[in-house]
Formats: sequence, C-alpha cells, structure tokens
Amino acid sequence: MNAHQALDAFLDWMCCERRAAANTLVAYRHDLSGFLGFLTRHLGAEPDLASLAGLSHADLRAWLASEATRLAAAARRRPRSTRDGNNRSRAREASALRAFFRYLARRHGVENPAPALLASPRPKPRLPRPLTVGQALDLPGGVAGQAASQFAAIRDEALFTLLYGAGLRIGEAVGLDRGMVAQTPGMPLRVRGKGGRERLVPLLPAVLAALRRLLALHPAASPEAPLFCGVRGRRLDAAVAQRSLGRYRRLAGLPEHATPHALRHSFATHLMSEGADLRAIQELLGHASLSTTQLYTLADETRLMQVWQSTHPRSNKSVNAREDPGDAG
Repeated sequence: MNAHQALDAFLDWMCCERRAAANTLVAYRHDLSGFLGFLTRHLGAEPDLASLAGLSHADLRAWLASEATRLAAAARRRPRSTRDGNNRSRAREASALRAFFRYLARRHGVENPAPALLASPRPKPRLPRPLTVGQALDLPGGVAGQAASQFAAIRDEALFTLLYGAGLRIGEAVGLDRGMVAQTPGMPLRVRGKGGRERLVPLLPAVLAALRRLLALHPAASPEAPLFCGVRGRRLDAAVAQRSLGRYRRLAGLPEHATPHALRHSFATHLMSEGADLRAIQELLGHASLSTTQLYTLADETRLMQVWQSTHPRSNKSVNAREDPGDAG
C-alpha cells in the first residue's frame, strides 16, 4: 500500500466510522494530499508506508515551513488575508497530520512519534458576530419579501425563522425531511449535527407556526420528502438560501457578517444575554465541548459590562453604595 492509498482508506474511515462532516473531509483531503505531494518532492520518490514510518521531526517541520511560505505568498495576493488566518490553516494541517498518523498506527502498524510532537500555532478564537435582536427578528420577513413566488416566500420565512428560533446550522436545516416536524405542540425537533450527533431542539410557537404554513403549501406528501425544497421539488441547496439572504442584506444595509450562520450566533448570544444557562445553550447548539459555547460569553460584551458594573468592588455603583450615608444608623 502506498501513502495515497492509505490516505483514501483514512478518509473512508473518517467518513463511515467517525462520521466526519463533509467540510472536514474536504479539508483533510486537501491538507494531506499537499503533505504527500511535498514528501514526493522532499524524498525524491512517492512515499509508501515505510517512508511515513521513517519521517523525522525535521521532515515534518520542513513541510510546515513550506506551508508557511505558501500561505504568506497567498496572503500577499489577497490583502484581506490575515496572519491569524494563516495560523489557523497551519493548525488545521497539523491536526489533520496527527489524525492521519494515529489511524496509520492503529490500522497499519505505522509507528512514528514525530507527528504527536509537532507543535502548531494557536490561532485566536473567532468570536461570534451576532445580529441585533431587531435585525434577527426582521430578517425572515425581509428575505421572504424578495422571493419570486408565494411558496418561495413562505419557505424562506420558515427557514430563517427556524435558524434564529432554534439555532440550527444551515446544513442541518436544509437536511430536514418533512416528516421530522411534529404537528403536536411541545414536541422537539430531532436534529443530526456534526459527527452524526443527534440532539433534540424545542420549537417555539412562532417557529412551529412558520413551519406549519410551509407544510400547508408543500408540494410533496411523503414524510421522506425534503422539508425545504426548490422549485423542482429537490432538496434546497444551502447556497440558494445564502444568495437570498445576500440580496436582502444589501437592500437592508446589514453588515457583511449577516449570514445564515449569524442567526445561529444570534440565537445563542441573545439567550445568554437573557441569562440562559451555558450548559443548556451547549445542548441546544449541539456543541461537543463547552469551550466552544463559552465563546459566546466573550461576544456578549453588553452583558459582561453589566455584570462588571453591578458586582465588581471597584465599579462606581459599588463605591457609591459603600459611601452612601443613608444606610448609617
């Protein structure tokens, strides 16, 4: 088995057994194919499993150095690229490499400690950028107002109401089938998220009402039919929804970060600003790690300032309270 065949087997394993997301598989294939291409040039021949087992820490550092040079050149061609974006790409490449070598050790006996010792840059976490409450509430109706037909308008309003009202990813929403929406009030929606993890998401009355309006005009009766479909009855492409929102964003003067995923950020941030429990938000979003959900505490600057003003001993409110003579005997 050569290294490229091992890579194909690794990606099949990631897809079928680990249920990795499609975007993860695309990124891993891109990164690891680039790594194997580098090794072919670096070693002077196409690598096999024995070559992978014999790689040194210096070989892997040489690959990361070549990637840093490539990313820096790309950043010069794209002014909007940032150093942190390059660090993020290099960190992802190192993570993909470590996962690949763990697989090789378990399935093919390729033992090499060098990848586990490989240090990668730590990019700054990307803080969620939510919309305001008013922007999030107006968005579903605004997008629907740009639709070309009555069905498309009701579909778009239901889709974006669901994204904000339940915190779904756009891929999770368009992947729903008609039969997944229970007609009984109070019944949660079963959603399959990243890694094949399922979660139950409650539907607010406004969300359920929007979905019922969609179901009343739905062209298909089968429970297996896609809930959100295009004009020909096929499952709605996420890119179509993104373009619809893009048109409304330009007309309404919304910021560039007003995307379908910003509604998910808005869902979590607005819940947190009203005092929702962090663990509950984690479950609603389907995050595997609480550290991911904790980013919303950093994004909610208004609430943080309120907490600081009301609780810190050095805040004006606390100092004034201590100096208030009205509390004395």
